[in-house]
Amino acid sequence: MNEKVLHTLEYTKIISLLTQKASSEPGRAMCRELKPMTDLRAVQLAQQETADALSMLFARGSTSFGGNRDVSMSLRSLEIGSTLSAPELLKISGLLDNVNRIRAYSKGPRDEEKETSLTGYLKALEPLTTLANEINRCILSDEEIADDASPGLKHVRRSIALTGEKIHSQLAGMVNGSCRSYLQDAVITMRDNRYCIPVKAEYKSQVPGMIHDQSSTGSTFFIEPAAIVNLNNQLKELALKEKEEIEAVLTGLSARCADHIPEIAENQRIMTFLDFVFAKAHLAMDENATMPLFNTEHFIHIRKGRHPLLPQKKVVPIDIELGKDFDLLIVTGPNTGGKTVSLKTVGLFTLMGQAGLHIPALDRSELSIFTEVYADIGDEQSIEQSLSTFSSHMTSIVSILKNADENSLCLFDELGAGTDPTEGAALAIAILDYLHTSGIRTMATTHYSELKVYALSTDFVENACCEFNVETLAPTYRLLIGIPGKSNAFAISSKLGLPDYIIDAARKQITTEEKSFEDLITDLESSRLTIEKERLEIAAYKEEVKALKERLQVKNEKIDNAKDQILRKANEQAREILQEAKNVADETIRVYQKAGPGASLKDLEKTRERLRREIGKKNDKLTLAQNQPQSKRDLKPEQIKIGDSVKILSMGLKGTVSTLPDHKGNVFVQCGIMRSQANINDLALLDEENPPGLSALQKSHTSKVKMAKALNISSEINLIGRTVDEALAQLDKYLDDAYLSHLSTVRIVHGKGTGALRNAVHSHLKRIKYIKSYRLGEYGEGDAGVTIVTFKE
Repeated sequence: MNEKVLHTLEYTKIISLLTQKASSEPGRAMCRELKPMTDLRAVQLAQQETADALSMLFARGSTSFGGNRDVSMSLRSLEIGSTLSAPELLKISGLLDNVNRIRAYSKGPRDEEKETSLTGYLKALEPLTTLANEINRCILSDEEIADDASPGLKHVRRSIALTGEKIHSQLAGMVNGSCRSYLQDAVITMRDNRYCIPVKAEYKSQVPGMIHDQSSTGSTFFIEPAAIVNLNNQLKELALKEKEEIEAVLTGLSARCADHIPEIAENQRIMTFLDFVFAKAHLAMDENATMPLFNTEHFIHIRKGRHPLLPQKKVVPIDIELGKDFDLLIVTGPNTGGKTVSLKTVGLFTLMGQAGLHIPALDRSELSIFTEVYADIGDEQSIEQSLSTFSSHMTSIVSILKNADENSLCLFDELGAGTDPTEGAALAIAILDYLHTSGIRTMATTHYSELKVYALSTDFVENACCEFNVETLAPTYRLLIGIPGKSNAFAISSKLGLPDYIIDAARKQITTEEKSFEDLITDLESSRLTIEKERLEIAAYKEEVKALKERLQVKNEKIDNAKDQILRKANEQAREILQEAKNVADETIRVYQKAGPGASLKDLEKTRERLRREIGKKNDKLTLAQNQPQSKRDLKPEQIKIGDSVKILSMGLKGTVSTLPDHKGNVFVQCGIMRSQANINDLALLDEENPPGLSALQKSHTSKVKMAKALNISSEINLIGRTVDEALAQLDKYLDDAYLSHLSTVRIVHGKGTGALRNAVHSHLKRIKYIKSYRLGEYGEGDAGVTIVTFKE
């Protein structure tokens, strides 16, 4: 790709923005070298890498590659056997620490183990954790080696500390003792890396030792007392040993690094590449950019594209097509209307896309691969070459025509401008027609009406314009394909205050054909605005209808859900009521059975009333899904007749009136096998005929219980192997269920044995009132091991 177009279309500014997103200097260097590619597979791979990095940013948050420092020179030193310095080794450990962090980042909590274009790079990273930890253990900073870096270093530093303490002890005795009056200050200082004391000049002979320095005024001499000369010499020797030990530590660490030169070099290469890819992803995130699709048909379709160098809040998105229905797009309209921005957007998006950068446009925008992009944009007047604006542009155009082919994209701004309008228009048409017939994708901006006519009359050539609001004298920056633009010179001049008589005079200078053409464009623009307004209204109506439909659907779903809940609740209540009715019947039978023949009627009546109140508390009324709640209606005594079908509201039971009301309004109601007393205020008369859909529900609950029991109760019970208490409890429940199921006879198997269980069973049967008779089995029925029971009708 030619370097000139990279500057003309401001691709270099995009690269500057990209470079700022990189975290490391190697990454920034790689960003600065990014150029558009012409191989489709390479472009698509680069785009996918950017997309995958962007997905990681969205999924796991941002990360930094700042620890990726250039260690290439250090690796070269290791290759020739050199020992690295502490800062160089820390650079390597910093790189390895960063590798370890990026590996952990790539395996974050949201990792789905999905293979991406970056997976291979991330898996190839080798943290070399042991080596990094050893370097960090031994080297604390660029200037400090840890005491524990080696046993020898630790021993030497301990000796240095002890020797220093001895020196300080002796000097402290001199400073605070016999030599105090000779000293300028009571301090211990260092000169030439040896401990000294500051002695007044007049007393220098009183302190035996070596003079190392003198103050600028000559009043103080810095003397190393003779008493500590040997200790200072020892300290000097220990310092040399310390240096040797440090060198040994650095040599050992360097040797360990040398064993991993290939891995370290590969780590740096991958980390630099990842820093570069994530810089592209960060740029895409900032620009709200998307990955474009690529085709090989030289077709461009930008959907709501935004020039990346314009403020996002102010830029107006544009739709641009080129290369499918037409190969040449001619954009017309007033100055400052956005024609040049549209032109640059097409070119810049092409360069960015081919460089693997996402473009600030909607998803599924399409670009194509061009081997070259040529652009003649802006004022390229050359003073040095004595070229006018027209000559400068024509020089550029000549070069473009010479080099462009069917794989090129050509962009021209104000083609033919800067010279006589008639000749300029003719040249512009000739140039564009040559490019069009050569199959070269071309986009040009112009003011010439002749080019509008050319576009209208030539196949595969299309007009476009940048919309302009005459009322506000401001461009809308919307690109409208298929409509030629107007300069709007008369309207703008009138708004700015140019007298009408001058404008009228100017109109007379326009030929009838030109006026008709401009009027046609005006009519087209008016029709377009009307259609656009209607389209927006239709879209608004569609959205409103869609919203109403969605709300209706939600409402219907709520109604259906509520209906289902009501039905489920009603059915559950019905099941509970049936179960409670059965339980009441069972308990009533047990009570009557256990009461025996000696129980008084009064006691039985009290028991019945207690049971009735208990079930009345649990069920105020029967509510089923298929039946609406019945309104209570006060009854008069004369309305009640024997045989009337009624419902006891407090119990939810149905039955037949068996007695007339007494003076208190109480009647007896026969509910299946149970006879209950109720007040007429607690009764509701039932119609003879059931309402539609309720016949099944209005059958007595007792019938349902009987049907259920009849389906499940056997005509025989086996009590062999049970104790008397266990057998009687089981038998009691079984006989109740068998009687409610309308079984006429049942067979009790108790075995022969000692006869104890048989006697207990017979004694128990005597106390049950609904048993008509019982006997031992005959031959073929089980003999004395079986008792046959017959129930009352």
